[in-house]
Amino acid sequence: MKPSTLHTCSSLDELSTTVADAFCELAAESISQRGVFRVSLSGGSTPKRLYELLAKRDLDWDNIHWFWGDERNVPHDHDDSNYRMVREALLNHLPQDQVHAFPVPVDPSNPAETAKQYEAILRKEFAGQATPQWDLSLLGMGDDAHTASLFPGTLAINEQQRWFVENFVAKFDAYRYTLTAPAINSSRYKWFLIAGANKQVALDQVWNHDRQVNTIPSQLIESPIWYVSQEAMPA
Repeated sequence: MKPSTLHTCSSLDELSTTVADAFCELAAESISQRGVFRVSLSGGSTPKRLYELLAKRDLDWDNIHWFWGDERNVPHDHDDSNYRMVREALLNHLPQDQVHAFPVPVDPSNPAETAKQYEAILRKEFAGQATPQWDLSLLGMGDDAHTASLFPGTLAINEQQRWFVENFVAKFDAYRYTLTAPAINSSRYKWFLIAGANKQVALDQVWNHDRQVNTIPSQLIESPIWYVSQEAMPA
């Protein structure tokens, strides 16, 4: 799975600025052509700087719709909440009457119902479509090669019918919520944001090993664009 499009950046700051510039261009194009820009957001530490930069840009916020590609099974005010991170880095800094955000309605006591409710939200927003048809999916990758909350050896990796599911991750002894691979791959653009030396081995696996999606879930993503910091590049 050699990268078809790869942008290498000297640092996380350069990566974040490069992606912010590309995000603004794609948003303007999507809104001009379709009247809306629908984005599936990534959690984790790498995209936080991007969100902080976007908060300072002059964008047509009223026509940007924010969704979550994955979430932790915690309340929205919890330190581990992806929604909280995006809210504090980005959404709180925008004109509140122009924020169109669709967070996962997490009920920690009922993961199955939470996933069902969010899938219903997505299917209403993308009514009549076989898959969500995002304009952009932002993706990260862990040092175990997971993306979104598609972790190695988990059931969600092989899901083909659902768009959004609860996914039990044994190493955390906890549920996560995640878009499925078909729902991510329906996006017009899929951008991986990868930073940190601890990603070198996983990135080498994704790019250079035979397809083994159960152990290398990031290989599930079709034709992504890669934004990678120099320290994360395989040796």
